[in-house]
Amino acid sequence: MTGQRIVVTGATGNLGTAVVRALAADPAVGSIVGLERRPAAAPPPKTQYVPLDVTRDDLALTLRGADAVVHLAWLFQPTHRPDLTWQTNVRGSLRVFEAAAEAGVPTVVYASSVGAYSPGDGDRRVSEDWPTHGWPTAAYPREKAYVERCLDTFEREHPATRVVRLRPGFVFQRSAAPEQRRLFAGPFVPGSLVRPGFVPVVPDVPGLRFQVVHSDDLADAVRRCVSRPVRGAFNLATDDVVDPAFLARLLDARLVPVPPWLVRPALAAAWRLHLVPATPGLFDTVLRLPLLDTTRAKSELDWHPRHTAAETLGEFLAGLREGTGGGTPQLAGDDTRKSEISSGIGQRP
Repeated sequence: MTGQRIVVTGATGNLGTAVVRALAADPAVGSIVGLERRPAAAPPPKTQYVPLDVTRDDLALTLRGADAVVHLAWLFQPTHRPDLTWQTNVRGSLRVFEAAAEAGVPTVVYASSVGAYSPGDGDRRVSEDWPTHGWPTAAYPREKAYVERCLDTFEREHPATRVVRLRPGFVFQRSAAPEQRRLFAGPFVPGSLVRPGFVPVVPDVPGLRFQVVHSDDLADAVRRCVSRPVRGAFNLATDDVVDPAFLARLLDARLVPVPPWLVRPALAAAWRLHLVPATPGLFDTVLRLPLLDTTRAKSELDWHPRHTAAETLGEFLAGLREGTGGGTPQLAGDDTRKSEISSGIGQRP
């Protein structure tokens, strides 16, 4: 089979399934190797799943001969064991980068996050030169920021390798909604009731606003980064901003002012009791996220999101109501709470 050979880590999760779809539809891509700890049974066209764990397995042999590696694997759980998430997210990422250098892979595309950025400056939209030091009280931004520093070193030591960093807003697709509910809200949030008219109020928390991007739009950016000779970072998000008023309109609900100082202790108590997986530090992070300027992606990648924020969140809410995930263990399984409390092993996106 002719065409590019692309290796994708975390190939069966929210980002990975969309990226594999986009790459498989590209005539320039000849084959895709999806690396995942628990691969799905039936791979998409052009795709072969290989069961490899980025924290311990030999990666260089599989990466040898690849035209690009797209690194998406990331562990969100268990939030009560940040040592385990660090092992996968930081040490695992380092092992992927080191294996790519050893195998001579010419292109590395890494899925970073808006969470890697330092706190924003009000409603100012920041470009890719905004500092990436994260927010120190939560594991997710700490780990994303640390991997950015690791990539800085990697680029200096391997100048011939083309490194691309994608920094998306919150990423949603319909089939990933049940998984995301489990990862961030927990098993006690009734997704079937999250529909217009069934949610009476939306908390109006000052400072709560963020941007989203559909998984398919993010995947399209990955495909463009693989095929175009670009380097550096790209912000990816819809132009419209999601805030409590936006959510209230979407859900046909009423806004109720709620101060952050009231939310945080309630969330902290629920997290300590293992009732919700989202940490109070993650709540602090969301309140400090910058808004993203996506000019570079539009000009250099010719990238424009096909889905608006309302469409993206509408799909996500529909997925919550349906309660059926995609055709991979990561999207379809419902074992996050059991993993968090019992075995200490969470799900990889």
